[in-house]
Amino acid sequence: MSEIRVNKVINEAGTGAVELTQGATLPSGKTLSGAGSISIDGNISIGGTLTYEDVTNIDSVGLITARNGIHVNSGITSIKGAAEKVNAGSYAGGILTLDTATGTVFTHDLQAQPVGLVSITNFPVVTNSFHTVTVIYNQNSAGTGNTTAATGISTNITLNPAGASGFSTTGLVGSGTTITLSTTAEDFDIVHMVFTIMVQDREQ
Repeated sequence: MSEIRVNKVINEAGTGAVELTQGATLPSGKTLSGAGSISIDGNISIGGTLTYEDVTNIDSVGLITARNGIHVNSGITSIKGAAEKVNAGSYAGGILTLDTATGTVFTHDLQAQPVGLVSITNFPVVTNSFHTVTVIYNQNSAGTGNTTAATGISTNITLNPAGASGFSTTGLVGSGTTITLSTTAEDFDIVHMVFTIMVQDREQ
């Protein structure tokens, strides 16, 4: 195999780039770098990970990981054939903690685990944002788990967001919104909790 060592390559006329008529191969461990731009009319196939910022259009067949969220400023968003992982809520001392860093759909078995307070944690605080958290409760074997107004589900809710200070964690849920679950043994109840974050600037 021959080898050519040069600092720069230019076309024969000395006015532009060379044409790679048979393509080019980049050896393993080597990189392409520079301050210029890349313009390609065809398709790009990448077997590894593509990291990018400020992209206008993305058409992905595989998985996209958005490290800092996805902002849709206009148009219609359509999500088809998607499914969300269901997580078990963390239970201790009558408190059911729903960590939204792991998801927004949870399950809880009321067998010997009655819920006195629901704590929703680690949700992002974004001005005028809308949040939905869902819990699938599995009734106990006697059908008596949290069925009275005094011990109803979602009477007491606390909110503990991520990355926010001075945020009131007091639940603002009135007695009229107490949810009474089914009295059928081993039944399932699906409870949706919806809350809106509204941030106001205050002058010092």
